[in-house]
This record gives sequence, structure tokens and C-alpha cells, in this order.
Amino acid sequence: MPLGDHLRELRKRLVLAFIGILLGAIGGWFLYDVIYGLLQQPVEELRARGVEATLNFDSVASSFDIKLRVAGFLGLIVSCPWWIYHLWAFLAPGLKHNERRWTLAVIGAGVPLFAGGVYMAWLALPNTYILLTQFVPEGETSSLFIGVTDYLKFVMQFLLIFGFAFLLPLILVVLNFLGVVKGITWLKGWRWAVIVIFVLSALATPTADVVTFILMALPIVVLYFAAVGICLLNDRRRARKSAKEEAELDDALADGASSSADAER
Repeated sequence: MPLGDHLRELRKRLVLAFIGILLGAIGGWFLYDVIYGLLQQPVEELRARGVEATLNFDSVASSFDIKLRVAGFLGLIVSCPWWIYHLWAFLAPGLKHNERRWTLAVIGAGVPLFAGGVYMAWLALPNTYILLTQFVPEGETSSLFIGVTDYLKFVMQFLLIFGFAFLLPLILVVLNFLGVVKGITWLKGWRWAVIVIFVLSALATPTADVVTFILMALPIVVLYFAAVGICLLNDRRRARKSAKEEAELDDALADGASSSADAER
């Protein structure tokens, strides 16, 4: 496909993905009160510890801005099947028909992967936020005024980072199916991959409880090796197919040579 066609296809897929996110954001607009109540739970836990924590709308337009942000965040979450599908649809033209079936199955796993990453981050969020604010003295004389814009930006980015992190194994598989990287390459780099996963998990969940960040890292490590296994199986399948095609070609050439020899005689 020419470069211009690729760019037009990319634009088409981005527009369709954006429309899906926008429709989800419209639903999020009407669910704002419910979602906002859920997102401020870490602040409620701070209050339970005796810290007078308060979320502050520090400008005239901040309440409207926050409602837009929360609606967009929910739109991105609920529309993940839609934009993951269009990611696959953009990549699919470069694959053969049978490979597209495999890729569709793998991309279909992207929805629970993304949702699982968001859920794992949600479980770790309260401990993370409590740790970051643990130096505020407890008692009636202590107050913590939190800008609602900065707070919700932190919470939403935290959840989305882990959602996209859980999609990384899927990206490894897609790159392998596209023929960009072989499975053995991912396997050789497993030590670095594990180190990077644990370091990023420790940074993203800076909690004194070591068990928390380990529980965050282990699912990603398991998904990494599962992705490597799928890549290796795909490489083996391709190698068998290539060997079979070469054998058939050799047989055809041998038959052709034999026929030519018989004709000469």
C-alpha cells in the first residue's frame, strides 16, 4: 500500500476511534457525579486517618474543566473495545488472511488486558496516595488542601498508565505477527524486561508495602512470558510452512528437470 493510502487509512481509523471515545464521554458526562465520587475515595481514606483533607476547585471554570476531564476519562475506558478494534483494523491490511484471524483473536484479548490493568491500579491507588501524603501530621490542627485538577490528573494518569502497560504484551505479539521482531529476540531480553517491569511497578506504586508493587509487577511478567510463548509458536508455524513451501518448490523443479531430460532423450 502506498504511503498516501497508509496515511489516509490512519486518519480514518483515528477519526473513528475519536468518535467512539466522544460517544463514551457523552455517557460519562451524565455519570459524572458517580465517577467523581469513586475517584475521590483516597481522600476519604485520608480523612479516616485523621487528616483534614479537602479537594478544592481553585478557579471559576475548574468545575466545568474537571467534568470534561472525568467524562473524557470514562469515554476512553468504556470505548476501549472500539479503539482497540480500529488499531487492529489499521494493522490488518498488512497481514495475510490467516494471520488476520490470529491477530483478531489476540486483539480481542486487549479489552480484558486493558481493563485488568486499570483494575489493578485501582486496587493499589489508595495505598499509593496515602503514602505520598503520609508526612502530613495527624490531628485537628492539620489540614491538607488539594487542588482538584492536580488530584484527578494524578489519579486518571495512574489508572491509564497501568491499563496501557497491560497492553504491552499484546504489542509484542502484534509486532511478531507483522514479522518485525522474532520471538527469540523477546526471549533473549527477558532479564532486562523483568527488571524494567519491576522498576516501573515500584515507581508507579511507591508504597512501603513491598507486597503491593510485587503483586502489580507479577501479572505483567506473566503476560510478557505468555506473549513470548505465542511469538515462539508463531515463528515455529511460519518456519514449518516455509520449509513445506521450499520442499514443494524443490519437488516441482525436480519434476521439471526430469521432464526436460525425458524430452531431450
